[in-house]
Amino acid sequence: MTQVVSKSMQIRERLGHPVVDADGHYIDLHGVFESYVRDRGRGDLMDRSAFKTFVPGETQEERVARIGIPGFWIAPGETRYFSTVTVPSLYYERLGEAGVDFAILYPTNAVRIVHDADDECRVELCRLFNERLVEDYGPYFDRFAPAALIPMHSPEEAVAGLEHAASIGLKVGLIPAFVKRPVRENAVGFAMTGNQRIDTYGIDSEHDYDPVWRKAIELGMALACHSTGMGFTERSSRTNYCYNHMGHFAATGEAIAKSLFLGGVTRRFPALRIACLEGGVSGGVRLYGDLVSHWKKRGGPFIQRLNPANLDLAELDRIFRSQGGRLAQFSAEQLVAELGSPTDGCDDFELSGVESVEDIRDQFCPNFYWGCEADDPLVGLAFDERVNPLGARVHAVFSSDIAHWDVPEFDEPLAEAYELVEHGILDEDQLREFVFTNAVGLYAGMNPRFFEGTAIERETAAVLADPTAAAILAEG
Repeated sequence: MTQVVSKSMQIRERLGHPVVDADGHYIDLHGVFESYVRDRGRGDLMDRSAFKTFVPGETQEERVARIGIPGFWIAPGETRYFSTVTVPSLYYERLGEAGVDFAILYPTNAVRIVHDADDECRVELCRLFNERLVEDYGPYFDRFAPAALIPMHSPEEAVAGLEHAASIGLKVGLIPAFVKRPVRENAVGFAMTGNQRIDTYGIDSEHDYDPVWRKAIELGMALACHSTGMGFTERSSRTNYCYNHMGHFAATGEAIAKSLFLGGVTRRFPALRIACLEGGVSGGVRLYGDLVSHWKKRGGPFIQRLNPANLDLAELDRIFRSQGGRLAQFSAEQLVAELGSPTDGCDDFELSGVESVEDIRDQFCPNFYWGCEADDPLVGLAFDERVNPLGARVHAVFSSDIAHWDVPEFDEPLAEAYELVEHGILDEDQLREFVFTNAVGLYAGMNPRFFEGTAIERETAAVLADPTAAAILAEG
């Protein structure tokens, strides 16, 4: 039988450089993992854990009440495609049909384990899941890098998780974009969702996560976030999944990125690399622009232009009396007192230590990478010097999202991405950055040996040895 050559395969042949999928997926069936855990004598973890795709006998109404409108029918409904993304050997065999040479792989269901409220369940299930990953995908590490689940409820468990993952051969850490904490009595000033607050590890965290970032750099393990934002404020419809889904990954990516930047994490750890997946680069472009515009108005010395102490109360009294009306009934001192007069803590950029727009660029653009699906036309914003302050490039990485409903055919991702060139959004050099060299910067930027022993070792080594490419990856 003659093998059908897909359009993605044809495009890959013309490109002359590898394609790295920074966000491929596989379907991890709950029952299979539960069987694995019980075979190791830890069925108690599954009995206590909140990690469930369904509850036997539960009605649709009960399920909606428990978790909001669920993500139903998210896996491929075509037999060969479904079997491909559930069987590692078949996935490996067919990867080239998607035009992909190497893929970073993420789970579909088990992402929720890192959010489990039970400390032992969370930590031990992450370890067991990671060990199973090595068993299943270890023979295929020349083309796959499955991401390890790293719990983050405390710095200690995160450091231990990173060390364990590295010890069994995993090279990418999947962390939650946030941890939900119980609201302390009379607590104010926190990002909230329901009756819980959101800890994004930078500003307002009660924990010092610096040991986690230090350990990730020591191990050369790039980190990635893939947490759902469904359930946040307006994304909590009980009837419409698409309403909840649109923009939810972008929201969680923005939350952790601005927290780490404003908390000074990227200043203290310039080598740290974090991927914010599936939300698109438009969120990163907007956040970078927002940071610059806010700093120019409220950062460093600029905030003092808003200080009520600058106001001449006597002159204000004169103006108010001369104009008459209701203002004349009050003294300027009474009215200005409503503005408040904080003596410290008013510079929201203080922890970041930035003193210029260049500092913002250098502490933001190199550290964050933004996963963009193949059909996302907004990828062009990452390269648009007219949009990005100082003409910086915000790093977009090709992220197929294979195995989910938004990729109807297994072999289509690269063909869809190439439409960016066909439509004049990217040129060929920019496409190369998008589907190849930016991924090299993300993963080899923290670990120069990341691609050793892989199918693209030679090509990635050439990128790292190229001074021009290295400068782009380092500076953003």
